[in-house]
Amino acid sequence: MAEITSVHPGFDVSPVVAGLIGATVLVVSVSVTVFVWTCCHQQAEKKHKTPPYKFIHMLKGISIYPETLSNKKKIKRIRRDKSGAAGEGGSGGNLLLDAAEAGLGGPSKAPDGPPQVEQLPIKVDYGDELSPDQSLTPGGSKTSSPSSPGDDVMLGELTFSVDYNFPKKALVVTIQEAHGLPVMDEHTQSSDPYIKMTILPDKRHRVKTRVLRKTLEPVFDETFTFYGIPYSQLQDLVLHFLVLSFDRFSRDDVIGEVMVPLAGVDPSTGKVQLTREILKRNIQKCISRGELQVSLSYQPVAQRMTVVVLKARHLPKMDITGLSDPYVKVNVYYGRKRIAKKKTHVKKCTLNPVFNESFSYDIPAELLPDVSVEFLVIDFERTTKNEAVGRLILGAHSASAAGAEHWHQVCDGPGKSVAKWHSLSEY
Repeated sequence: MAEITSVHPGFDVSPVVAGLIGATVLVVSVSVTVFVWTCCHQQAEKKHKTPPYKFIHMLKGISIYPETLSNKKKIKRIRRDKSGAAGEGGSGGNLLLDAAEAGLGGPSKAPDGPPQVEQLPIKVDYGDELSPDQSLTPGGSKTSSPSSPGDDVMLGELTFSVDYNFPKKALVVTIQEAHGLPVMDEHTQSSDPYIKMTILPDKRHRVKTRVLRKTLEPVFDETFTFYGIPYSQLQDLVLHFLVLSFDRFSRDDVIGEVMVPLAGVDPSTGKVQLTREILKRNIQKCISRGELQVSLSYQPVAQRMTVVVLKARHLPKMDITGLSDPYVKVNVYYGRKRIAKKKTHVKKCTLNPVFNESFSYDIPAELLPDVSVEFLVIDFERTTKNEAVGRLILGAHSASAAGAEHWHQVCDGPGKSVAKWHSLSEY
C-alpha cells in the first residue's frame, strides 16, 4: 500500500503580510484617484474663471495690452494723426509698454536674513535720488516738491467716458483728454502729464496712461476694459483719477484728482460722456493711516545709528479680506540724497504687525543734523503693484513736532534707545 505524503504549497504567506500588501494597494489606488480628480477639477476651474484684475488697454482703437497679462514688454507701431498726441519725446511712433506700468508688476520681495550694518559713503555729491520733501528742477533751482499746485491756480478739466459691456460683464472707461493744466515745470513752462486711475473701494484695478511730453492740453484717448465687474455692483464703485506730471529728477508732481461715484452714472443705455473739474488733492479727507512704533539710538564712539522697526497698529484695510500684508521700507537721506535703503519682512494678514527688526548705519556725528530717516509702510500685493499705506520721517526733514522731538532726544542722549509711537501720514 502506497504511503500518503502531505503536499505543501510552493510558498507560504502569512495573514499579516497579506493584509499589509492589500492595505498598501488600496491606499495607492485612492491617492492616485484623488490626484487625478484634483487635476481635472483645477483645469476645469481655470477654463471658466475670469480673473478680477483682467483688462484690455486700447490706445486710439488699437489693442496695446494683451489679455494674457504678460509681464513682457510689448512694442506696437501706431500711426499718429494728431500732433498733440505724438508729443512723446522722440519716440518715432513707437510705444514701449510694460505690464508693471499698468499697476500689474510683480511685487518686490523683502530681504531675508539678519540685519546688516551699512557703511554710508557720505559725500556732498553722493547719489542722484532726492529727499522726500525737496526736488531739483531741470534748471537746477532747489524747490519744494508740492503734493499739488497752489490754491490760486486753476487745475483744468478732465474729459472721459464710461460704458458697460453686458455680454462680457465688463466696465469700459475711456480717458480722452484734459484741458487747462497748470505749469509744473518752470524750466520749460509746461508739464509732462499722465493719469493714474483706480476703482474704489477695493483698489484691485490700478492702471495709468502713457506720459505726454511738454503739453498743457494732453489728448490721451486710451480705453481700459475691466472684466469681472457685475452691473449690480457699479453703484458701489467710485472712479478715482489722479493727474500727475512726470519729473525725471524727483518724485512726480501731483496736479490734482477727480472722484466720480458711479452711483450717479447710468451706462446701461450706452456710453456716458463726462467732464469734471480737476480739484486739489485733499489729503485731510483720507482715512487714518495708522501708527508706527520705532526706536532709534546713536553711539558716538562707534559713530553708529541703530534703527529698530518695532510694530504698527490700526493700519487701514488694504485687501478684500479686510486685512493687509504690511512691511516697512527704511530709507536714509543725507541732505537731498538717499544713501541707504532696507526692508523688513512681510507680515501676512494683519492690521497690527510686530516686526522687531533692526538696521545699523555708520554716520559721523557732525553729519547728524543733515540726516533723516524715512519709514514707508507698504502693503504687499501678490497680483498687483504694492501700495503705500503711509510714511513717517524723522530727522532733518521731519514734518511733525513729535518727529523732530524724537530725533533731538536721540541726538542729545548718546547711547540711549528712544522708542515712540508716531502717526503715519499719506505718502
